Amino acid sequence: MPRLLLVEDNEDLGHILSQYLEGAGFSVSWARNGVTGIAAFRQGPFDCCILDIMMPLKDGFTLAAEIHALDPNANFLFLTARREKEDRIRGLRLQADDYITKPFDAEELVLRIRNILRRRLPGAEPAEITIGKYQFDFENLVLKDASSKQRLTLQEAKLIRLLVDHSNTLVRREMILEKVWGKNDYFLGRSMDVFITRIRKFFKDDPRIRIESTRSIGITFWIDR
Repeated sequence: MPRLLLVEDNEDLGHILSQYLEGAGFSVSWARNGVTGIAAFRQGPFDCCILDIMMPLKDGFTLAAEIHALDPNANFLFLTARREKEDRIRGLRLQADDYITKPFDAEELVLRIRNILRRRLPGAEPAEITIGKYQFDFENLVLKDASSKQRLTLQEAKLIRLLVDHSNTLVRREMILEKVWGKNDYFLGRSMDVFITRIRKFFKDDPRIRIESTRSIGITFWIDR
């Protein structure tokens, strides 16, 4: 189980992120400020550090520099409510692996962490899976073939992954809505239909792939092997 150090002074956000990351399969140590953060890091090791930038006592940039001095190979990403270019440049100079601006989707944070670990940890599984003539990179939200690349939204990528994981099987609408959108209601169902139409277009150039809708019941992602 990968070990994460989360340093976040906002109690509500820190609590939510800790629970979400643990639910995603990580072991999380949560420090409330930069001073306790560096103390926690010394008790490591950690596979990745998630550092808020604006914190009392010691900001995230100072903390990152201290972490890097202790372990030049440490993996870390910044959380920030600011969008200034200078912050991004400063983070890159500190050799940050990534940078995410608040507010953000917690699953996007999970994807970014996994992407860091995939790049850094030995023996990691390849990021892409093959779907017919296409390569699907869920971590980086990309679907591509030999001649084109489609950038995906997080919702599109989650929908594709769910359907592919249950390929050649009828997936009920309620399951799709719960897994991809987090709840099942009429208006989200209409949105889902729009997403299905969009995803059909992504795969239209491979005749081995068919996405069929069974009215009011569900979706089947057919792949001819």
